[in-house]
Amino acid sequence: MLVRFWGTRGSIAKPGPSTVRYGGNTSCVELRSSGGTLVVLDCGTGAHGLGQALVASGPPPINGHILIGHTHWDHIQGFPFFAPLFIPGNEWHIYGPRGVGSSLRESLSGQMQSSYFPITLKELGATLHYHDLVEGTLEIGDIHVTTQYLHHPALTLGYRLEADGATVVYSTDHEPHSTPRVAGIKAPLAGEDVRHARFLADADLVIHDAQYTADQFPAKRGWGHSTAEYAVETAISAGVRRLALFHHDPTRNDDAVDRIVAGARDLVTQVGGATEVFAAAEGQVLDLERKSTAMPSIRSREETARINPALTLSLSSVLVAVADPQVAGILGDAVTDDGLRLVSVQDGSAIPSMLRYEKFSLVLLQQGLKGSDALQVCRSLRSDPNVIDRDVPIVLVRNGESPAEQQAEAEAGVTDWLIWPFSEEYARTRIRAWVLREACRWRNAPLPADEERRLEALYQTGLLDTDAEERFDRYTRIAAALFDVPIALVSLVDKDRQWFKSRMGLDVRETARDKAFCAHVILGDDVMQVPDALVDDRFADNPLVTDEPRIRFYAGAPLSLGDGSAVGTLCVIDHRARNLDEDQLQLLSDLAKLVERELQTNASAPMS
Repeated sequence: MLVRFWGTRGSIAKPGPSTVRYGGNTSCVELRSSGGTLVVLDCGTGAHGLGQALVASGPPPINGHILIGHTHWDHIQGFPFFAPLFIPGNEWHIYGPRGVGSSLRESLSGQMQSSYFPITLKELGATLHYHDLVEGTLEIGDIHVTTQYLHHPALTLGYRLEADGATVVYSTDHEPHSTPRVAGIKAPLAGEDVRHARFLADADLVIHDAQYTADQFPAKRGWGHSTAEYAVETAISAGVRRLALFHHDPTRNDDAVDRIVAGARDLVTQVGGATEVFAAAEGQVLDLERKSTAMPSIRSREETARINPALTLSLSSVLVAVADPQVAGILGDAVTDDGLRLVSVQDGSAIPSMLRYEKFSLVLLQQGLKGSDALQVCRSLRSDPNVIDRDVPIVLVRNGESPAEQQAEAEAGVTDWLIWPFSEEYARTRIRAWVLREACRWRNAPLPADEERRLEALYQTGLLDTDAEERFDRYTRIAAALFDVPIALVSLVDKDRQWFKSRMGLDVRETARDKAFCAHVILGDDVMQVPDALVDDRFADNPLVTDEPRIRFYAGAPLSLGDGSAVGTLCVIDHRARNLDEDQLQLLSDLAKLVERELQTNASAPMS
């Protein structure tokens, strides 16, 4: 199997004198099997040079396959400039992830609309076939391909390609699921990072995102990229023979890449690894030899990756084993509203036998089941691979967060948590993500430690569901004008909703609490600012961000009563990303103190 790099840069092309050795074009890798199958991994700006080389190599037809990890520009910008697509008689198959929304073809067509490009997708001369993929396997000529979702803001697939007795894994634009560990300290991978390591296991070559360093990562969390240290340690734990650091940051010149490689190799030495590490460079060619002369194992030809996610949902079953009737009702509606098959059970001892006879895509558990402790059930399921596939998520519904308890639950085999209380919409979004193995970037705020006292103080004000009052409206008008925002609110956070005592620029009177940015604010004493909700893991998939009112920027100051209970916020919202400076944040806090005086007037007044 031959591998050639045509583009190794991430985010934006950066050709120039400082990037000569490693290259400035964005992601594009050519792979060929000994049987002649041509695969192109991503179609960034490097695809232009590859296309020119293919056309120059001989007469048509020039046929092949393009595997796209995701449709961010740096991975598809070379598609309209890939010369073989313009030649009649050529035939190309194009593969990429599809969510429940737009198809791969629709995404590629978007950047070739007349506003952006002179030629539309339908005017290309070659015959094109589009294949929307989910996780699974497929055969491309003599190459066996396994797909797995990566952790990125956009729906993204990694590809594991096996042919000629060799294995190549293409895993770019992937963020660690947990905070990267301190470089050089051996520690076991945990949670979804274990699953990622299994995807890389025993590969001859892993081409892995390494855009950041460990020092840079805290400021870049949520942007969907790995550190070089994470790539190295994961590759070592997975027994990878060769690791190509890829998706070089556009701010990094050749000398900086050299330093990254030197540090990565030192890390291999520190942890006693055997993985060969290098930085991918444009024009670099690797010829991967067969590991052994033994006949390759016969794999199943069943293809599971070419499935529409909407069909995946309709064919999937979810086991709901919860004790609380209210929780069971919400989860049952969330499951069935998306077309999933619901199987409910309250006897924990019956779960293993049920899983032996039916394949489930997701298991939801809660403590309090009859016949068995939920963690005992989880341990039992994880200990027997004949009962449940190790990749099936087991999610525990729990009241509040507890790092110590959740660590023990993770060790028992729990994949993730659904923190009560939550709305049906929140549950449906999370369930869909677990079934489709997508990243879900919407987090319900935990309850404050003083929740009961806080609610009692809120109810004491008697303000919920009352008419608008000028004494509050004046402050939202001032806030909207002062910070030049279209929306300003006085929000009161109730048990399962946020209700707006004053609202400037918003029609609705309330939203569910698990959608509320303000529910996160009342956990602390300071102003909370979200400069860009689309890159914040707590809010990016929140319906208030993805749909109306399309929140992009948020800043909220807690509103507290005399006993210190935070009952709500004064907040400002914009449809564009912004960043208030320290003086502006202080002004918002000062305004909130004035709103607090009005709240305290009500709190001290006798109830009628």
